Amino acid sequence: MSIFKKVLASVGIGSAKVDTKLEHAQVSPGDTLGGIVHIQGGQLEQQIESIYVYLKTQYVREQNDSKVTHVAEIAKYRITDAFLLRAGESREIPFTLAIPEYAPLSLRNTPVWVETGLDINMAVDPTDRDRIDIVAGPNVATVMEALDELGFRLREVSNDYAPRLGGPLPFVQEFEYVPTTNFRGALDELEVLYFPRGNDLELFLQIDRRARGFRGRLEEQMGLDESFVRVTIPGSELRRGSTIVAGQLHDLISRYC
Repeated sequence: MSIFKKVLASVGIGSAKVDTKLEHAQVSPGDTLGGIVHIQGGQLEQQIESIYVYLKTQYVREQNDSKVTHVAEIAKYRITDAFLLRAGESREIPFTLAIPEYAPLSLRNTPVWVETGLDINMAVDPTDRDRIDIVAGPNVATVMEALDELGFRLREVSNDYAPRLGGPLPFVQEFEYVPTTNFRGALDELEVLYFPRGNDLELFLQIDRRARGFRGRLEEQMGLDESFVRVTIPGSELRRGSTIVAGQLHDLISRYC
C-alpha cells in the first residue's frame, strides 16, 4: 500500500464500514441479545485488530452547581480476534450479548444503546450505534405493579451519579413516585432503587413524609422528614404476585409515615 493510501485510510477515506443488525430491540436485564455485525471493506485492504461491542447509557452528575451529562459503559464485548479485510470484501459476523442484571431500564430520559466499532491499526475506527429498549424483568415488574396498586404514580426516572451505590456502574437508576391514593397526604414522594440479587430483589426506599404541624415543618427544614429503608424481597414472595407484594410494601411504608 502506498504512503498516500495509508494516509487516506488513517483519516477514514476509503476505509471499512460497520453496520449492526439486532435480532430484536427489546430485552430485559439478565437476558441475551443476538445480532449480526456486517462489515463492508472500503477501497483499501485493512487489518482489523478486533470487533468490539459496547452497551452504553448516560447519567447526570452535579458539578459546580450545574448538571452535566456523561456517557457510561455498562458492558464491553469482544466479538472477534484480528483478521485481514480485503478491499470491497463483505463479512457478516453473528454475536450474542449477555445483558448484565444491573443494566438500567431505558425509561423516560435514560436511553440505552449498542455501539459497535472496528479496531483498525493506524486508522479512524468506524462505529455504529443502535438504540435498544431494556424493559423490566419479572421481579422488578412485579414490584412496579405493586406500587401501582398502592396508588403510586411514576413521575421521573433518572440515572444519577452515585459510585458508592452503583456497584460496577458510576450511577444508580432512581425511580421517583408520587402518591395518588393510599399515601396521599402522608407522603410527598417515594424514591426507589432496584437492585436484582439473583432470584431476589433488593430495594432502597427513600420515604419523604409530608410536613404536618410545627414539628413536621421543623423536621422538613432540618432534613429529618426522610427515611431511608433497605429491604430484600425473596424470589418466593415475588412469585406470589404483585398483590401480595403490595400488602408487604404497604405495611413497610406505613411504619415511616
